[in-house]
Parts: sequence; C-alpha cells; structure tokens
Amino acid sequence: MSEPPDFDANFRARLRELIVWRRDVRRFKREPLPDGALNRLLQTACLAPSVGLSQPWRFIVVDSLTRRDAIRQCFEACNAEALSDQATERASLYARLKLEGLDEAPCHLAVFADRSTSQGHGLGRLTMPQMIEYSAVLAVHTLWLVARAEGIGVGWLSILEPSRVAAILDAPPGWVFIGYFCIGYPAEACDTPALEQAGWETRRPLSEALLYR
Repeated sequence: MSEPPDFDANFRARLRELIVWRRDVRRFKREPLPDGALNRLLQTACLAPSVGLSQPWRFIVVDSLTRRDAIRQCFEACNAEALSDQATERASLYARLKLEGLDEAPCHLAVFADRSTSQGHGLGRLTMPQMIEYSAVLAVHTLWLVARAEGIGVGWLSILEPSRVAAILDAPPGWVFIGYFCIGYPAEACDTPALEQAGWETRRPLSEALLYR
C-alpha cells in the first residue's frame, strides 16, 4: 500500500483559500476555454465520492445555440414567476446577473443523476434513495473547486423547470436534473458573494448551524 501524500500546513492554507475564493460567478468573459479544459474538469469531477461507488453523475455539454436559447426562454419564464413573488430591486438584479451568465459564458453544462443505474448494486440507497442525487452534487462541488483552481468560474442556474430542461436536452429517462451551469473565465475577481454584495443575505456563523446532543 502506498504512503498517503503529505499535505503540509501551507497546502492546507492554500486549500482553504481556494474554498473561500469559490464563487457563484455571474459575469463571464466571452473568451473560450483552452482545448480539453472542460473535459479535464469533468474527468476530475468523476473522482468525487458516490454512494456504493455508483458514480451516478451524467453530464450534457450544451453546444447547440437552439437548445441554449430554449434554456434561456425556460429561465425567463420561471424567473418571471419568481419575481412576481419577490418584486424587489435586489431580485431584479439577481435576474439580470443570471441572464448575463447565460449570454456570455462560453460553456454550458447540464448535470443529471441517473437513478436507474445498476452500478453500485443499490448499496446505501435502500433507506435513502436520494443519495444518488447527493452523489451528483458532490461531483458538481468537485468540479467547482478544480475549475476555480485553474481560474475558471462556474455559475449555477437554478431557476429552471426540471422536466422542461430534460425535454430540451433530450435527456434519457431515469435521469434527474441537478443543475445547469455556466462555465468560463470570470469577468471580475471578487472574494465576496454577489448576493452578499447586493445586500441580499450575509453568511451565518457556525454557531447558528451547530448543535450538540
């Protein structure tokens, strides 16, 4: 058995810095990613942990302008409904930022979880079948961190109707929509979440999320 790598204090500090700098990017440069960059990110994302080693993540790279436009229309419809409940200046700002990401990001990626996969032989899913979806989310987080390490930004577009997205992208039956992601080089560097800058919300301290029993 090989010896584990030695992650020294400097590495741990840099890792924390990477996590702090992981942003939900909304403004992108139109500059394309280098050849092979997206594939490399996805390869690393596939190293994420998964229940029963099921590896249920499924990726659709959306290059078709027609399909991208359909996704944009889906977002606009869903967002209009959301804004009717939150007709505030901050909500309108949030909507504009989402649209800018859709229009400017060179790469669009849809992530699904395959509930029908036989890989993993059902281990760990009997009482918590949603572990399949959780595993796909871990792949997203892994991709997000390695992208940030290369100076590449990721924006998660969540205001979409899942069944409509699946239809637009002709996703196979059994695939559950996890999220739609805009990927590219950020137009600006910032260590503060955009929503925090806009006064939408602030980070909660650990003490508010921690219980002892």
